Amino acid sequence: MKDTSYPVLVAENITVRYRKGRQHFTALDNVNVRIPHAATVGLVGESGSGKSTLAKAILGLVPITTGRIELLGQDITHLNGRRRRGLGRSIQAVFQDPNTSLNPSFTVGRSLIEPLKAQNMLGDIDVDARVAEVLTAVGMEPDAASRQPRQFSGGQRQRISIARALITNPQVVVCDEAVSALDLSVQAQVLNLLTDLQRERGLSYLFISHDMSVVKHICHEVTVLYRGTIKESGPTQQITTQPADPYTKALLLAAPIADPVVQRQRQRPTSAVPAPSRTSLIS
Repeated sequence: MKDTSYPVLVAENITVRYRKGRQHFTALDNVNVRIPHAATVGLVGESGSGKSTLAKAILGLVPITTGRIELLGQDITHLNGRRRRGLGRSIQAVFQDPNTSLNPSFTVGRSLIEPLKAQNMLGDIDVDARVAEVLTAVGMEPDAASRQPRQFSGGQRQRISIARALITNPQVVVCDEAVSALDLSVQAQVLNLLTDLQRERGLSYLFISHDMSVVKHICHEVTVLYRGTIKESGPTQQITTQPADPYTKALLLAAPIADPVVQRQRQRPTSAVPAPSRTSLIS
């Protein structure tokens, strides 16, 4: 039984608006997310639903119009400069494409050390031992540190990205489409790795995905976003077996099933809410 007595991350009434010329575009409208200790909360929806915008708002990469963000009991809504950068000891991120996340001219070891430099941690620890430890934790050999990203497969590069996220010993990791660029068999391996790391280290994840089948595999709770608003939120088991909103039902039907007979027999529910398209779901 997980300890869910306190949240490590709270995003409360988050609204994000962009200005395009004389018009304003609302990317998020009064969105709330609460991540308990050592739990995984999924944020699911098709492209353009606002998932990555919320991730960027939490990470301080886009300004919020209204709302409040709290990390480990600290209000971080308006932090900037050195105080914002200092949050890297508590929160890190794993993004979709390891090919763009890892500098191709750096060795793996140098890429892993960069977050330690950013947090002024190099003098506090045995850096070589920390690099070897996080590589081992993600199923890589320590000698991978001397090689470059191009010498590894896509799945291995994503493991390295996870190792980099772990190196500052954060308590919260934002996984923004962290497995969507991987083959299905490799996806399963990385999802299992994330689950193992959570159990061993007490990590909390904000897990962003367009794929309900992936969300069902790893998330304890899920929030469904559609055009910047929450359609429904709750325990993953409840949302995926008894969805209350037609859009959630459409997302569930859009997730592929291995059995081709069952897949052909599935039909989308009729709804006033447009069903997610195959194209937007994989973009």
